[in-house]
Formats: sequence, C-alpha cells, structure tokens
Amino acid sequence: MFKKILIANRGEIALRIIRTCKEMGIKTVAIYSTADAESLHVRFADEAVCIGPPASSESYLNIPRIMAAVEITNADAIHPGYGFLAENAGFAEICKDYGIKFIGPTPDQIRSMGDKITAKETMLRAKVPCIPGTEGLLTDVKTGKGLAAEIGYPVILKATAGGGGKGMRIVWKESEFESQWDNARREAKASFSNDGIYMEKYIEEPRHIEIQVAGDQFGKACHMSERDCSIQRRHQKLVEESPSPFMTPELREKMGMAAVKACEAISYEGVGTVEFLVDKHRNFYFMEMNTRIQVEHTVTEEVIDFDLIKEQIKIAAGIPISGKNYIPELFAMECRINAEDPYNDFRPSPGRITSFHSPKGHGVRVDTHVYAGYTIPPYYDSMIAKLITRARTREETILKMERALDEFVIEGIKTTVPFHQKLMRNEDFRKGNFHTGFLNTWDFKNA
Repeated sequence: MFKKILIANRGEIALRIIRTCKEMGIKTVAIYSTADAESLHVRFADEAVCIGPPASSESYLNIPRIMAAVEITNADAIHPGYGFLAENAGFAEICKDYGIKFIGPTPDQIRSMGDKITAKETMLRAKVPCIPGTEGLLTDVKTGKGLAAEIGYPVILKATAGGGGKGMRIVWKESEFESQWDNARREAKASFSNDGIYMEKYIEEPRHIEIQVAGDQFGKACHMSERDCSIQRRHQKLVEESPSPFMTPELREKMGMAAVKACEAISYEGVGTVEFLVDKHRNFYFMEMNTRIQVEHTVTEEVIDFDLIKEQIKIAAGIPISGKNYIPELFAMECRINAEDPYNDFRPSPGRITSFHSPKGHGVRVDTHVYAGYTIPPYYDSMIAKLITRARTREETILKMERALDEFVIEGIKTTVPFHQKLMRNEDFRKGNFHTGFLNTWDFKNA
C-alpha cells in the first residue's frame, strides 16, 4: 500500500480524498494555488505545497510544478481527482516514467476512451450499442449534410475532444447545418485546441443514465448500478440520483453488462463511468466513458454503502476487486450547490461567504471545502458543495432533500439552493417524468 499520496486537485474532491487516505493510514500532500491558500483541503492534508498563482495553467495544470511537489515531499502516488489532469494521458505517462503511481487507468486506456471517436470504435467492436453517426471525424460540410440526410434530422455535432457541453450543437434541419458546423468547430478550437467534429443522430427526450464501473489489474470488471443525471442545464449536470426512476430490472441488467463489456474490451484498470443515452422506448446507446472518479460518485456510495475512493486506491495498489455486480437497495440524490445566481441566468457569484450552516441529520451528507469567512475565488468551477440525501424510497429521499435545502444557509453570495428548492416541489420531477431537456421547458423563476 502507498505511504504518501499527493492529490493533484483542489477543493471538495481534494478534501474527499484526504478523508479516505487518513482512514487508510496513508499520508497526504495537498497542492494549492495562491488563491486557494485558505481552502480546507490545504488545512487538513499532512503537507501542503503552493505550486503557483491562481491561473490553472500556472498551477493545477502545470505538470512540472506538480512533479516538483511530488519530489520534495517523497510522495509515491498521485490521485488526480476529477477535472484538471484526471484524464490527461500525457500526465499519466510522466507519472509512470518517474515511478510514481497514477491512481487511475493506464495512459493507453485513457487515450482509448478519451477521444470520443476512438471510444466509439472500441465499443462497436465490443458489441456495445452506439448511436448512429459518423465512423470518424467529419471532414467537410457536404459530407456532413449527406450523412445527416441518411440517418435523419435532428443530428448533433460534437467536439471529439469535448466535455461539459463545449463544441456541441444540435442541427434540426439542413439549412442550419453549415452555421452550426462553424459554431461547433470554433468553440471546440477555443476550448480544447482541437476543432475535430463528429456527428450523431440526436436522440430526442433522452435520459442520461450512467453506470459506475470498476476494473482491476487482473482483467476482472464489475458494475455498481446506475445514476440518472438527466436534470441538466446546457449539458451540465445539476441533480443526480440512484436508482433511476426510469429504470427496470431488465434494463439495469442489460446496461450493467454492456458497461462491464466496455471495461473488459480495454482491460480497464480503476473506477470509471460508462455513460449512456436512453430513449423513451428504453433503447440505450453508448455516449462516452469517463476514466476517472465522477463528481456524483457520492450517490453510488450512499446506495451501496461503498467507498469508491478507497476502491480506486486499492486497485492502484494491485488489490483485486470483488467482481460483484451491485444492485442498490436504498435511494439517494445529489444536488450540486453552485456559487451562481439562478435568477440571473446562473451567472457565477464568487465572493466572501459571511454565514454558513450545512444541514445535518440521518441520511444527509454534505461534501464541501467552504466555510463562513471563506472567499470563493473567481478562477475555478463554481461548485462549492454537494448535498446528498438517502432514504428507503425515492419519495422519502426527495422529502429529506427538501428539508435539508431549507436548512442550508449560505450568505454573502448567490447560490443554486433556491433553484433546487423549487425543483424538489415540481410535480413532474417528483413523479420521475423528466429528460435531459426538462429545464428548457420549465420556467422555474415563476414556479
């Protein structure tokens, strides 16, 4: 087992990893930018190293500075968390070259699933259902229009190096194709320095359902059931839950085994998530694989009583997984609490938190790195907390979430708490009648 792990991340996820390491008797090293000097992950790690100014490119994405921190602290492993360098094959390769264990998949596995075109080709070979679309990158507008006419509108253009909804455009008819093609390429180039675009059939009113998976160094893989992530705004998840109210036992079995197949196809090592779109007829299609821990991993932890960070570390240390496929016996839901003003188009709201009280009680969990007096910097993702509730039924879980949201006090900044409070009272949401476009049609401001 590792003696000391450097956490190449910040905030909530860094603190989450520190907690598990302490419970495993492993020393921790926090890295931080000057903007994060007062963050709780810095306070609770055994050691902390400042690696640069606020800009991510000069701190959390600066590989030479991170490796220097590894060297001066004698860490023997790196946990990348999510975001930043978590799915950077080059970083994983450098760790390997320096004899530092990267807690995650191998560089080749990251490459095979990180590029969406390569991932789709891999899944087709493994006989995992995929959305109809291009077999490779689209090279020009004329070819795209021809294929779109063949598979039928609407279609969706996606950046091959994309994520977070960047470089993604829906085309409803041929007359829109060229302008949307230009928009998607321009945004992809600006966001990822890669303007490669591919095209798929656009699935209308889909559910976004993902399967949590784990694979060890001995070729064994298993799934840990599903999470429904369909409540989204501009392709950014806001609420996640497990089990999905849309799922049937038969569909869970099929999707779970498809996700295991996906892992076995690349001999996947580590924890990860296989993401699917599911149409209203319960046909499912592979969308992408995230080769890292997810923000919403907490939901799965609550419904199967399992520490996924601990499992990550154990797999990286060469310990076999159980191989058991898990079925949830409880219900859990997560609301992402962002420093954003939901009444002003979710505009970011950095600043000083003047008062902070997190909800408590049976079946309530809050993962956060902030506190009263903490100043949220404007340089990073706006998520400041995750509120998770767990109960015996979905109805009880929602009622518990309502109570917990009412108890959540964050003053000095705007947050998404009011949005979530209204969502929990929405009749369609309570009945499970929603899809990824739900928020496009719901006027929550006047709800």
